[in-house]
This record gives sequence, C-alpha cells and structure tokens, in this order.
Amino acid sequence: MDNIVDSFNDYRAKMNEKILADNNKIVKRIFNLDTNAFQEGALPKKTKELLGLGNSLVLRCDDCVRYHLESCYEMGFTKEEVVEAMSVSLLIGGTIVIPHLRRAYEYWEALEVKNS
Repeated sequence: MDNIVDSFNDYRAKMNEKILADNNKIVKRIFNLDTNAFQEGALPKKTKELLGLGNSLVLRCDDCVRYHLESCYEMGFTKEEVVEAMSVSLLIGGTIVIPHLRRAYEYWEALEVKNS
C-alpha cells in the first residue's frame, strides 16, 4: 500500500503553498480563522479536534477527516476514543457517512503503521 499519510500531507502542503502564494486577502483570512479556531480557549484543543473530526465526518469531507484524524493521533487519542467520537458522527450523519468512516479507519491504520 502506498503511503496515504505522506501522499496526503505532501499534496496538502504543496497546494496550500500555491493557494497562499496568490495573496488573496479572503483566502488568507479563512486559513487564519481555521488555524485560530483550534487553539486553546474555553474548550481545550483536544475537544476542538474531536469536534472538527465529527463535523468533517458528517459533512463527508475526506480531506478534513484525514487532517483531524492526524491531529487526534498526534495529540495522543486512542483508537477507541476516536472510534467512539466517529460513532456519534455516524449516528448524526446516517448511513451515508459509512463510506467516509471506512476511509477514516483506513487512514487511522496508515497513521499507526507509519508511526510504529
């Protein structure tokens, strides 16, 4: 299996660099808002990452799911914690979320393999 973690991160970094190089004020503000929304605040960063993961799963954004899964992994969440959070998202989003849940499991496994 080709390394989906490195492929995703390389592509994301390359394209973000190109997008930000255009120096569009609106785009830069959205990127900045996204970064700042996940900082420590009334809610801890770990809680915000689970919220981001859950919302991304319900909205069916595989790129966002991967991003938040990796953040959760780096923050030390266990697979059981992540699966429980995703199960709530599946309940809220319905069965249409199942294909994205499959890809989320695949990505989590790739994170485990990469970091073992």
